[in-house]
Amino acid sequence: MQHFFPDTTLLITHYNRSESLERLLTSFQELHCRFAGIVVSDDGSRPEHLEKVKDLRNRFTFDLITTPVNRGLGNNINKGQDAVKTAYTLYVQEDFQPSAIFPTHFEDALTFMREDKNLDIVRFYAYFAYPTLKPFKKGFSEMIYSFWDMNHLKFYYYSDHPHLRRSDFFTKFGRYPEGIKGDLTEYKMAVSFLQKKGKGLFFNNFTALFYQKNSSDEPSTMVRADWRLSENPLIKLSRLIYLRYRWLKNTLDLVFMK
Repeated sequence: MQHFFPDTTLLITHYNRSESLERLLTSFQELHCRFAGIVVSDDGSRPEHLEKVKDLRNRFTFDLITTPVNRGLGNNINKGQDAVKTAYTLYVQEDFQPSAIFPTHFEDALTFMREDKNLDIVRFYAYFAYPTLKPFKKGFSEMIYSFWDMNHLKFYYYSDHPHLRRSDFFTKFGRYPEGIKGDLTEYKMAVSFLQKKGKGLFFNNFTALFYQKNSSDEPSTMVRADWRLSENPLIKLSRLIYLRYRWLKNTLDLVFMK
């Protein structure tokens, strides 16, 4: 079955993982997903990867946006989004792969966005469920931000993980900050999203539509320490104190951060 999305561009950010990019593009092709256009934004990859990306362009037909040096996640997303000409953008980092059920649920997400002009984003993947979800329909829920919720994950209403958004995203939420680490780039956009009262949906079965694929040859470029796995009482207490501090800091950021 063919799935054509004439009002949507697939935006992929890439950095030194050309095999992962090939796998992602092949997966969409095998699922018979066609978009109005595909933009691959490269962040100054090494020559051997950039050459392979250029070869892939002949196979899959996409616009390649490059930069002579690595400028970081913010710049990579910004220049990629600038090249999008359609109403909607499906944003995916190159190390993800869509599942067999993705096309059907993506059709639903597009329908929701077309019908509700207040929707800014539909999220398809996460490491954890958003803390407060209100059932919506067809396997999606509305994310609800509450000031009084002490769960620090509430601040990540926005996420860089695969999602659908309106292509005029920058008009409402501003451009991604540049020249800082990727985690901080994502966090600052999350703060802006909440400050500007962004509204979004979250797919309940949040690991079913995309798989994150990191091989030993092309590992993730963003590594996060996971304190949750430690049973050491001192570490658990330290984590609790840290999360309470983060809750307060993030709350103040929402009020004062520009």
